Amino acid sequence: MSKFYLTTPIYYVNDIPHVGHAYTTIAADVLARYHRILGDQTFFLTGTDEHGAKVAEAAKARGLEPKEFCDEVAPNFRETWRKLNISHDYFIRTTDPGHEKIVSDFLLKIYENGDIYKGTYEGLYCVGCEKFLTEVDLVDGLCPYHKKKPVKQGEENYFFRLSQYVQKLIKAISDPKDPNHYQIGPESRYNEVLSKLKLGVGDISISRAEVTWGIPIPWDPTQTIYVWVDALINYYSATLITQRPNLWPAELHLMAKDILWFHAVIWPAMLIAAGLKPPKEVFAHGFFTVEGEKMSKTIGNVILPEALVDKFGADGTRYLLLSEFPFGSDGDLSLKRLEERYNSDLANGLGNLVQRLAALAQKAGVSVEPPAEKPLLDLSYRTSLDKKDFQGALNYIWKKISSTDKKIENTKPWELIKRDPQKAETVLDNLVRQIREINELLLPFMPETAAKIHEQFKGPRIGRGEALFPRINQESLTNE
Repeated sequence: MSKFYLTTPIYYVNDIPHVGHAYTTIAADVLARYHRILGDQTFFLTGTDEHGAKVAEAAKARGLEPKEFCDEVAPNFRETWRKLNISHDYFIRTTDPGHEKIVSDFLLKIYENGDIYKGTYEGLYCVGCEKFLTEVDLVDGLCPYHKKKPVKQGEENYFFRLSQYVQKLIKAISDPKDPNHYQIGPESRYNEVLSKLKLGVGDISISRAEVTWGIPIPWDPTQTIYVWVDALINYYSATLITQRPNLWPAELHLMAKDILWFHAVIWPAMLIAAGLKPPKEVFAHGFFTVEGEKMSKTIGNVILPEALVDKFGADGTRYLLLSEFPFGSDGDLSLKRLEERYNSDLANGLGNLVQRLAALAQKAGVSVEPPAEKPLLDLSYRTSLDKKDFQGALNYIWKKISSTDKKIENTKPWELIKRDPQKAETVLDNLVRQIREINELLLPFMPETAAKIHEQFKGPRIGRGEALFPRINQESLTNE
């Protein structure tokens, strides 16, 4: 049995979950379900990032203590993932005392190895990013992600000797035979990280003197651990908290491209410094726009996952987000296009096929053998999912749906039922087998739908079942 440990980022609790969070988490869930079908020992981690200045500010604005605020907001993520049928094995919170202890021990080990020292840092700090930026990072003097001017900060901090690990990282990334080798995907992100490393990288500040909401530095409690250092260690701490140390290293870290540097450079360097292996792969997907505009509360075009679930259902939402554009690329969400594709692909496509075949099988009184216990997944489908090509895997499924529809049209079982009942039964039995094959491929993407189809077609008699995807009319899905 192979091991497959994958993670999403842990999400800041300063705001509620949005469609970007859902996109990463749904993708991770599909991979987790796929690897469980393959029989792999699968562990899927997600959670919430609850320390740092950004969270402290959000708590203050609500008139709450930071921990109080986190306890109130963290359940929103759990509930959103429940609504989307996310099958995570553990939900970690960085305020968990177990995590805090492991973070302290992890950092202390690096400190004792001589890779952390005290120094003074002055620079431009973006609270939204929770990181220092250089002039090169800015666009018109503003943070490119938060459109705000960074604040100039200077204080005495502890630094990690990242510069000492640059050559080791270059070798680990580019040489598959290196004992610390890890992959960065897609290829454009790999090239981006490698190019930046070759230009040279300085040491990084890993503590804050002015931020009180965080884990104290174990050898100097007057400072707190930088929130990003604390957050990255969650991937390792979860394996110890759940008493699964053999899970490390993780097979896959999934995230959006804005946090790739932390995961592909700083985190592997910290792990090597602590005597641990880097994750085997770091994969960063692109950004969403909505109708060509960046998602923004000011514009009023932020899409909440709950709005999509209310409109399309959990499985409809999962399908539409992952089939809309290639995973890894930037993409634009058009709410009108989502609705059109729901009606064409799900209501008129998959839903109509299932309902139509069930009605024909019932009319013919077809009796079928139970399905095979272990699904046999097509090579083309497996290749797509192994490459995280969700759109490719879904296109493959929909070609099978279209092919099955055409077979119904060509064989005309409704005529055979009257003219040649025995032949009708043979034709319908074959069509039922095709539906079952399609259903096995749907399982990682649309678990609720797959369960309904399985129940309907498990035999020996075929059930009529309810309409899987009722047609819908257009309404606004944005958060007002």
